[in-house]
Amino acid sequence: MTSTSLPDSLIATLPGSSYKDPGIFAQEQEHIFETMWFCAVRSSELTKPGAFRTVEVGRESILITRARDNSVRAFFNVCRHRGAKLRTEESGEVKRAFQCPYHAWTYDLDGRLVAAPNLTKMPDVGRTEFGLVSVATREWLGYVWVCLAENPPSFEDDVVGEVVGRLGDAESIEHYDIGGLAVGKRIVYDVKANWKLIIENFMECYHCATIHPELTEVLPEFADGYAAQYYVGHGAEFGAEVQGFTVDGSEGLDRIPGVSDDQDRRYYAITVKPQVFINLVPDHVIFHRMYPVAVDRTIVECDWLYLPNVVESGKDVSRSVELFDRVNRQDFDACERTQPGMSSRMYAKGGVLVPSEHHIGAFHDWVNRRLGAPRP
Repeated sequence: MTSTSLPDSLIATLPGSSYKDPGIFAQEQEHIFETMWFCAVRSSELTKPGAFRTVEVGRESILITRARDNSVRAFFNVCRHRGAKLRTEESGEVKRAFQCPYHAWTYDLDGRLVAAPNLTKMPDVGRTEFGLVSVATREWLGYVWVCLAENPPSFEDDVVGEVVGRLGDAESIEHYDIGGLAVGKRIVYDVKANWKLIIENFMECYHCATIHPELTEVLPEFADGYAAQYYVGHGAEFGAEVQGFTVDGSEGLDRIPGVSDDQDRRYYAITVKPQVFINLVPDHVIFHRMYPVAVDRTIVECDWLYLPNVVESGKDVSRSVELFDRVNRQDFDACERTQPGMSSRMYAKGGVLVPSEHHIGAFHDWVNRRLGAPRP
């Protein structure tokens, strides 16, 4: 049966080539990750002026730092002289400036060229015009978001709008004070799968009864394949005997004060395209950021965020971490199991989406629109 003769209850997926063709991945890097708002780092990692982190956004290396006025600045990690990378390490700290190790061109924390060998004898080398090239930044939910586009799209429409579309309003996420929480645990996963497979997996729960026994014990409705993200404002309710969002359903940690009674004992999952997953429960927030590095490889950085006093006092967060760490590993194993199938002749025309997965079809349409391609 071809995709053109599918019954109304089934929707065709993207073809296998969308998940294995390096050329398509290059187009996605250019037209999605290098043009949209990209969640890069946790703001608290930039503890003081001169602290920095380098992040791969699309095909570009971006240098993110805190300036003297305590604002966050981001630049292409490329010396304006001969193109050497200014910093090759993932994170670090400089005292006053970034110096290129090749010819010692030196830039202050605002990106201005402040020194270079014989600079005073080279009047045509302007301090500003040959400074580092800036990248647009925003801070929201305690993270630094960057956009490489020359004319960035509206942050409110493209980022905040995703949250509003899922929860119904922006105030609902503000109840969790994500920016004021502290990182209690971070796990970095190296997933041998295409980034779209990871998003598609996160968006549906048709697989939950099969691979997530711990999660369905805590959230019984997920055992029925309920597509929770499809319904605006819906939060999956904890099971009657469940005390907290932990691996064994035992009591959680200190509840976030702003969480409303309507949000208590509920789990909300939000996808912020193209690379963020936000999971909200009453006592913590689980925040995923994807860094697609190849057509078949994606780095996922996952933060477990708690009230600062929970982290500072050394309370045991292991039971809450273990629950979603298991979920992550179960999901990523499924994605890695799926990736080889994308190269099979049996999947050249793709597969099908059943009714509880139809919203994934909207994601596929979105990808094709971003690439300027018609739906297969």
